[in-house]
Amino acid sequence: MPLDEIARRSYGKLVAYLAARTRDVAAAEDALSEAFAEALAHWPVQGVPANPEAWLLTVARRKTIDMLRARQRHENAIRDGLEAAASETEIPDQRLGLLFACAHPAIEESIRAPLMLQVVLGLNAERIAPAFLASPAAMGKRLVRAKEKIRQAGIPFRVPGRDELAGRLETVLEAIYAAFTEGWTDPGGTDAARRDLAEEALFLARLVTELLPDEAEALGLLALMLHAEARRTARRDGSGEFVPLASQDRTLWDWRMIVEAEELLRRASALGAIGRYQLEAALQSAHVSRCHTGRGNWAEVVQLYDALIALTGSPVAAVNRSLVVAEVHGADAGLDALDAVAADARLAEYQPYWAARAELLARTGAHDEAQRAYEMAIGLERDPAVRRFLQRRRDE
Repeated sequence: MPLDEIARRSYGKLVAYLAARTRDVAAAEDALSEAFAEALAHWPVQGVPANPEAWLLTVARRKTIDMLRARQRHENAIRDGLEAAASETEIPDQRLGLLFACAHPAIEESIRAPLMLQVVLGLNAERIAPAFLASPAAMGKRLVRAKEKIRQAGIPFRVPGRDELAGRLETVLEAIYAAFTEGWTDPGGTDAARRDLAEEALFLARLVTELLPDEAEALGLLALMLHAEARRTARRDGSGEFVPLASQDRTLWDWRMIVEAEELLRRASALGAIGRYQLEAALQSAHVSRCHTGRGNWAEVVQLYDALIALTGSPVAAVNRSLVVAEVHGADAGLDALDAVAADARLAEYQPYWAARAELLARTGAHDEAQRAYEMAIGLERDPAVRRFLQRRRDE
């Protein structure tokens, strides 16, 4: 197995294992980086070991101990913990535990989810930033500062007790959804790293619902992710071109996932605690119902968006709502709704904002302005297939 594939599959697990014992995420990442560097030097010559993860863990433990000796900080206690685990051959999956650890109340709230994505799931700042409407450079600096503050404050990275989980759940769900969204941007499933990430996020979401079966938002998030995953294969045609929801072949949808998502939504609704992910899953459910039955439900979708925006203030939800308003009240009304959030600086480099603006301007006949908006959307889009779709819309 190539080293890059081992890194994709094992990074989060190894960091979780090391950080759980050292209580120092930055040190765990540094040690693991050095272990990968040694692997690059030795494996091409000596061959990949039978148990690559165990080899990397052994080297990372040694590097960690060396670092801790150099720092002269809590050396004896941490070294004893590491060496006590040296005989273990199985690496436990502690990723979910570390997600909850990263939601420690002493860590700045706005950086908790990005920290989880980097430390536990191995994403870099460039891939994390879009999920939080930030630039990669700004996100990278925030992550570095956060880890330094954690180290200086000695915040313990331990799996919290069951009584602490509910209080940390919101941020954990945010990180899992951001990871899934990044993985889902490869609709055809041809990018192994993104495919693994989406599968990992679904796995973690299921673990959370098993751990906390009476948390409505955990159920809502899993329902939302299943609705999205059910349509993955339909988002590309036979030649790999992007297919919007309204034009998708519904026979390609995974109806077992959709049925499971609907059941999760019913369970969540029965708990009587409405939240962001339940509303987003309900929106997905409404879109599926409209496409499947052919019956328009745009007014109800606007109401769901109104509730979501009232709850979260999300500019992303406001952009999506403007397109739905256009279906109910016409393109001018949709454009007015979009203009109401246009001053939000976070939307300046958000591709769907410009794509929505271009679409609505084109419907009103403002073709020159629409052309410029399409150019912005095309320039911001990372997916070549979606970029070609936007180019076709612009040309039309």
